[in-house]
Amino acid sequence: MSLPVPPQPDCASAWLEAVRLVNARPGHHEHNVLIDIADPVARTDLSEPVIALVDAFLRDRDTKRIETVANTIFPASLYRRYGSPAFFTRFTDNVLPKVRSPGKKSWSGYYFERMMHLPQPGEPLNQLTEIIGRLKDPAVRALNKFELSVFDPLRDVDGSPYGGQCLSFASFKLIGDGDDRRLALTAMYRNHYYIEKLLGNLIGLGRLQQFVAEESGIAIGPLTILSTHATIDVKNGKWNRGDIAALLEACDQAKALAVAA
Repeated sequence: MSLPVPPQPDCASAWLEAVRLVNARPGHHEHNVLIDIADPVARTDLSEPVIALVDAFLRDRDTKRIETVANTIFPASLYRRYGSPAFFTRFTDNVLPKVRSPGKKSWSGYYFERMMHLPQPGEPLNQLTEIIGRLKDPAVRALNKFELSVFDPLRDVDGSPYGGQCLSFASFKLIGDGDDRRLALTAMYRNHYYIEKLLGNLIGLGRLQQFVAEESGIAIGPLTILSTHATIDVKNGKWNRGDIAALLEACDQAKALAVAA
């Protein structure tokens, strides 16, 4: 059972089409929803009408805004300010102490932490610098072994029915040949809230992909998301099905006006 979303040019278009299709399914949810985005870093700020509307929807309902969600995957402003590798240290020393709950060491809510601090004997492994190093190494001949683990059974399997990581795994791939060589990314979610999280997740993953591509000297390619379970989520007291329908209608109207202009 799967639901492929028609390939989309950018994150905003992908969010709108994926939400529309899943919302039409029985129970407003589906398994194995596949989303393909040709350019995951195009039109990803508030000047894009769909992004502005979704961000305002979340802001007005006291829910994490798009940039906040995107930053859990990749802290783009920190990278722009300090560069690599300095921004890793700034994230560890300045961001993590502020976002981690006291006494809760297994999960800060930032996927980026897990990407750069994979537990192992001795010092934690920075998976991102390791992947970038291999992408830049001409001696590495395999083009499909750049894997990024987020789910950790030792930390994530417990008796709690809620919370924990939703992004489980990501896989970078080198596609094309010669001057057309690009870096693609596929990410898998075990569970995905499409109203609260999807758009911020798409933008954050695109920025992560762009970082790895730029640091490796490779052009960015497409982004693919597999939501093994996707739901058009409602929050009691914050939004309902009618609010979602109104948001989708507003996004359609804004997109039509942008095309007409």
